[in-house]
Amino acid sequence: MVWFPNCFNLTYIDLTITKEKLNKGAELEKNYLLGIDIGTSGTRCIVIDESGNIIGSAIKEYPLYTPKPGWAEQSPMDWYDATISTMKQVIEESKISGTDIKAIGLSGQMHGSVFLDKNNNVIRPALLWCDQRTEPQCREIYDIFGYQNFIELAYNKALPGFTSPKIMWLSENEPENYSKVNKILLPKDYVRFMISDSYATEVSDASGMLLMDIKKRTWSDEILEGLKINKNLLPDIYESPEISAHLNEKTAKLTGLLAGTPIAGGGGDNAAGNIGSGVIKQGLISDSIGTSGVVFAHSDKPMYDHQGRLHSFCHAVPGKWHLMGVTLSAAGSQKWYYDTFGVSDEIKKERPDLKKYKLLDAQAQKVKPGSDGLIFLPYLTGERTPYADAYARGVFFGMSYIHNRNNFVRSVMEGVAFSQLDCLNLMRELGINSEKIILIGGGSRSKIWKEIICDIFESPIITLKNEEGPAFGAALLSGVGCGIYESVEDAVDKAVRQLSEAKPNPENFKIYRKTYDIYKSLYRSLKGDFKKLYDMQFE
Repeated sequence: MVWFPNCFNLTYIDLTITKEKLNKGAELEKNYLLGIDIGTSGTRCIVIDESGNIIGSAIKEYPLYTPKPGWAEQSPMDWYDATISTMKQVIEESKISGTDIKAIGLSGQMHGSVFLDKNNNVIRPALLWCDQRTEPQCREIYDIFGYQNFIELAYNKALPGFTSPKIMWLSENEPENYSKVNKILLPKDYVRFMISDSYATEVSDASGMLLMDIKKRTWSDEILEGLKINKNLLPDIYESPEISAHLNEKTAKLTGLLAGTPIAGGGGDNAAGNIGSGVIKQGLISDSIGTSGVVFAHSDKPMYDHQGRLHSFCHAVPGKWHLMGVTLSAAGSQKWYYDTFGVSDEIKKERPDLKKYKLLDAQAQKVKPGSDGLIFLPYLTGERTPYADAYARGVFFGMSYIHNRNNFVRSVMEGVAFSQLDCLNLMRELGINSEKIILIGGGSRSKIWKEIICDIFESPIITLKNEEGPAFGAALLSGVGCGIYESVEDAVDKAVRQLSEAKPNPENFKIYRKTYDIYKSLYRSLKGDFKKLYDMQFE
């Protein structure tokens, strides 16, 4: 079933391809596309055919370092090593020739800062999107431009996770390192350089650096001059499907790919993920439950939230834009719970057929909506939307003797969904609506989490056949760049398919509405104490 997204209607046309037809087509011509996503927990590499079928997939994980509370760093070489490893693995396991790969698409975690010296060596570990150390630099940005004026200029607030405050932090706190900087790259663009020897970025990822003129889709001279950042430190900007580089000889030898294979601009993980989800037309909204959670809406024109609560970026569709709200710790909250407390012995005995997060799902299913009054605030690394508060921290509220580990698991899932509802409600305030929400990311694989989100959003939820996320969207963008597809719209029409649709349960609306009211009031009550707690830790 191929999915054709319209503004508010979803039409499905049966284009089922038999194995026999696929084999005949493969004999005529072999056109495969490779997508790479440099994520926070690991790098995923996939190979797809023209119809969007996954031919092979590989992933390699790497560590995240937290030298101090609120800090988050990674080694860029870990990304590169994982990229080479997964590219090689997916080619070998797919049993295809590297010459059959017609193009490569890149995606990755946004906002991360890679500082290179004149010899292209990494100067220090990269500061990540979830790093909160740059709150003072954000205040400096407002001192320079004025609070409201900067939002109008950048279409976004200055937030600690973004790249420009990180550049300022390096200049002020590690001046010796800053004096060595010759190039500043985002995570996926560092990998692009390593596999192609080319400095390049593209509009969707560059939007999150807080250095762009979002409306004109290029670097902002006014912002750069105000922040005293030399434009020569930045790479050239491309549109996302454009061919920005070609695979170098070294990478070809290491992976089995062909030197000279074109590399498309690609996209930031959210933009690329929504290419792969078909959110490319006005009136479509997605919810992604990955390490972070993102509510994402397409826009045909540049627009922004005048209070800066939502992010406004260039979309990976040429000439289009998108808005998004972000929960910093979505599936990251679930991972924290699993790593810290694990699953109950009871559920292990009951369900020996299940592993890891599926066991948590089974625990959550034992608890009724509302988690018996236990409420979780998922602010483990601060929050972005709607509060933009680097000092906020996670909270379990309402604990009593009736609560067990099952309640805690479900309350984490519900708390993340409430935070995503905060984002969705902001879009609804701006008149951005969708009759159905497309659920993507790792959380979409959880039946119980999907039901919780469906009931809390009070909206039907659609899931898709391919859940390879940003890597899938990056592969489609590369197919546009090399001419396999006529446009991004053509790629989506041919490759994106619906898997299922869930309907909300109206019986749960009343429970969740009351719980959500308390959820919202908790932040307002605790805001001042979050800051006091932070200050106390650093006295």
